[in-house]
Amino acid sequence: MGLIKAGLVAASQTLADTWLEFFVCESIPSDVLVVRGKKQLGKHSSNTKGNDNVISDGSGIVVHEGQAMIMVDQGVVTEIATEPGVYKYETGTSPSIFSSSFGAGLKETFKEMWDRIKHGGTAAKDQRIYYFNMKELVDNKFGTQNPVPFRMTYPDLGRSFTVGVRCNGIYSYRIADPVVFYVNVCGNVTDRYTRAELDNQLRGEFVDALQPAFAAISATGIRYDELPGKQNEVKQAFETQVNPVWIEKRGLKIWSVSILSATVSDADMKRIQEFEDRAWNRDPGNAAATLVEAQAQAMQNAASNPNGAAMGLFGMGMAQQAGGMNAQSLFGMAQQNQAQQAPQAPVGGGAPAADSWKCECGETNTGKFCASCGKPKPVVLTPDGWTCDCGSVNKGRFCSNCGKKKPEGAPLYKCDKCGWEPEDPKNPPKFCPECGDPFTDDDIVK
Repeated sequence: MGLIKAGLVAASQTLADTWLEFFVCESIPSDVLVVRGKKQLGKHSSNTKGNDNVISDGSGIVVHEGQAMIMVDQGVVTEIATEPGVYKYETGTSPSIFSSSFGAGLKETFKEMWDRIKHGGTAAKDQRIYYFNMKELVDNKFGTQNPVPFRMTYPDLGRSFTVGVRCNGIYSYRIADPVVFYVNVCGNVTDRYTRAELDNQLRGEFVDALQPAFAAISATGIRYDELPGKQNEVKQAFETQVNPVWIEKRGLKIWSVSILSATVSDADMKRIQEFEDRAWNRDPGNAAATLVEAQAQAMQNAASNPNGAAMGLFGMGMAQQAGGMNAQSLFGMAQQNQAQQAPQAPVGGGAPAADSWKCECGETNTGKFCASCGKPKPVVLTPDGWTCDCGSVNKGRFCSNCGKKKPEGAPLYKCDKCGWEPEDPKNPPKFCPECGDPFTDDDIVK
């Protein structure tokens, strides 16, 4: 028994005149996952009183776009087609599979199912056809009743802590393997199998995957408030957590995930703000600015002291004498740090280092780019040739060390014997064509 592809999908009203019996499913609603195929008889069929669970030799089966079809023989899947078209059922052929979009996984599943039946090619007494909705099943809403742990990571500070995140969003999924879905989920459907029978279970498992998915997302440095804008990263994290289980157990696959909002409690928000403020003040300059602001506010408060401004200012002085840091010391520490990070000038005020250079903006640098404006180190041209950015002195068109091309503005050559000038005065031949004198540094125009 097997299917033979007869052609592309034709108009439904012509099928009754073409086939003795035919099966067709015009459209599957978005809330339905599986529909049992109904036998329809052509005007030439004499099987008007036949059993609906027996498919006659030569029957036609239609599969539309967005559908998949399986044939079940004695409770075991024997045929499958996910490609749209018209198929002819013949009992004398071997079982077949028509699928170009599901890869080797579906074929292996089908092979394992067929190995269990071994009917020997004869028609059994109970045969059924089921159509599957293969379109994206959208608008599956989810939300968290309780906060989900999310690790706030600050790699530059070497610190992380956990907050509780509440979020909501939507996801979509698709049937990836109709055979697994039939065997493990819907089974022998009398008429149809709807999403309402499964969605609550899927939603619960999806929410359970939030914590490991959030752990994977936070490890990349993404903050909780960035989740709505990181849809690709969120989808990848949920695919890693959900798809292996759903594909194996139900033949389903996560297709898209969108987090619409993510919030934390007021207490966690206060923790985050306090930590970020403390991290900001790790820099002495920032700490000095914060202290100046606090001292200004303290002076304003002292002015409104009920015992008089003098008493308030006296209290500030006592606090500082007790060991409090002053802004001047912090600013001094910041300047010292900047001086240590800046290029060191030569000791004793002598000439700058041999590898230093002065940019057009006036900054003296030692690297390949200006520390002030970012301009690259200029190429130095000498009578002996040209000096590359890497430091090599060259005379040819390319640097012998790094291969960089000679820049514009290289020395101009003119024969010092006869005065002959090459067409490209920057790239003369090895010998003068007029007098035969070799071109050397003596021929460079001074």
